[in-house]
Amino acid sequence: MARNEEKAQSMLNRYITLKNEEKKKPRERRPFLASECRDLAEASKWRQQIMGEIGRKVAEIQNEGLGEHRLRDLNDEINKLIREKTHWERRIVELGGPNYAKHAPKMTDLDGNIVDVPNPSGRGAGYRYFGAAKKLPGVRELFEKPPELRKRRTRYDIYKRIDASYYGYRDDEDGVLEKLEVVAEEKMRAEAVAEWWRLEEIRREAKRAVKSGEVVTVAKVKEILVEEEEEVVEEERQRERELLKEKSEKEMEFVAHVPLPDDKEIEKMVLEKKKKDLLSRYVSEELMQDQTEAKEMLNIKR
Repeated sequence: MARNEEKAQSMLNRYITLKNEEKKKPRERRPFLASECRDLAEASKWRQQIMGEIGRKVAEIQNEGLGEHRLRDLNDEINKLIREKTHWERRIVELGGPNYAKHAPKMTDLDGNIVDVPNPSGRGAGYRYFGAAKKLPGVRELFEKPPELRKRRTRYDIYKRIDASYYGYRDDEDGVLEKLEVVAEEKMRAEAVAEWWRLEEIRREAKRAVKSGEVVTVAKVKEILVEEEEEVVEEERQRERELLKEKSEKEMEFVAHVPLPDDKEIEKMVLEKKKKDLLSRYVSEELMQDQTEAKEMLNIKR
């Protein structure tokens, strides 16, 4: 009995399911062309349907074990659905709806960087790769950036960057060195002025003591003598430098201790040299020797 009841129950269930399907409206098919749709709500519905199909296929394409052919087919189907979605979004804008294409997600590479793949036709996005399709042979190279080749700089490029500032001719223009030099210059100038005034005061005291007949201290006289000695030594050194300079200039003058030939003698020597070259080229050694002996016998010196 239990089995018959189960059969009846199953037949009843099938009957109820069949009746419910008959009551339902026939399933509508998405229009082939988006331009055939005249209602904004229906256009949004068909766009949502395409989005659902894209989501399912994108989830399926994440599986790397599907094989190369299946992955390529899935990627083609997703790109086809994306193109169709673009048509429906354009139609929604024409019907007065929102512009979904403005906030569309960008395609990224394996590292998450945004990749812009232009469409050869110039309309809409180009061909995209999703999930495991990015790792297919021939596709990975599209996302890899070519290595940057470091160009070796030529000598011209190196010298092109060298200007006056490289040699330090513009160090005074920044104002830093000038500020430091002003402080040092003021300090040195103050020291030099103070020293000059001190020595000047010693000289005045010495002159005043000489006029009045007073005895001048040895230390003060020694300082004056030392200063005068330094001036004398500096003058002697300057005189020695001038003498050495005059002596070196005199040594640089060229003196010929041997009489130099004039132009006629030089021409004569050149002519004799050419004659000897011609004779050595066209006359044999025996004939030259005979000619030399004959000149010696005749006492001819030319």
